[in-house]
Amino acid sequence: MTRLLLASQSSGRVAMLRAAGLAFEATPAHIDEEALTAALRADGQGARNIADALAEAKAIKISARLPGITVIGADSTLALDDGTMLSKPESPKEAAAHLRAMAGQRHRLFSAVVAARDGVPVWRFIGQAKLWMRPLSDAFIADYVASHWENIRWTVGCYEIEGAGVQLFDRVEGDPWTIIGMPMLPLLAWLRASGLAPQ
Repeated sequence: MTRLLLASQSSGRVAMLRAAGLAFEATPAHIDEEALTAALRADGQGARNIADALAEAKAIKISARLPGITVIGADSTLALDDGTMLSKPESPKEAAAHLRAMAGQRHRLFSAVVAARDGVPVWRFIGQAKLWMRPLSDAFIADYVASHWENIRWTVGCYEIEGAGVQLFDRVEGDPWTIIGMPMLPLLAWLRASGLAPQ
C-alpha cells in the first residue's frame, strides 16, 4: 500500500498532486461537512479556522483506520469582506446568487491542508488568497453558470480559476495552488522533509 493518501476525490487536488509527481492514492473521507461547519460557526469560528477543522477531520478519519499511512486532508472556505461565508452551490440558481454576491467585490479564500498519522494531526498549513471579482452582468452570470455548471458545482466560489473562471477576476493576491484548493509549496516542503517526496 502507498505511504501517502489524499482524503479527497477533488479533481483539482488530485491533479495537483499528480502533476507534482507524487505517488499517492485518493479516497473520500465522507465527513458531514455541513454539520461540522454549522457547529463551528455556532461556536463563533471564522472561515480560516473552519477550513482547518474540516481538513483535519478528513485526515484524522482516514488515518485512524490506516496505521502508519500519512493521510492528507484539505478543505477551502470563502468569506466576503463582511464575514459572510459561501459554500459549494447546491443548484445553478444558488451559483448565480453567489456570483452576484461576489461581483465587484473582494473576498478571501482559505485553503487548509493537514497531514495525519494514526488518527493524530502531525502537520498543517493554511493558505490565504484575496480575490477581486470584476463587475458581472446578469447575462454573463447566466451564461457562465449554464456553460460551466458541471465543473463549478464542486467548487466553493463557483469558479475554477485554472480554466474559464479566470475571466471572473480583475486581480488576485495569493498563490494559484491555494486558489485551486491546496497550498502546494508548503505541503511539498513538508513531504520532502518527511521522506514522502523526492529530495
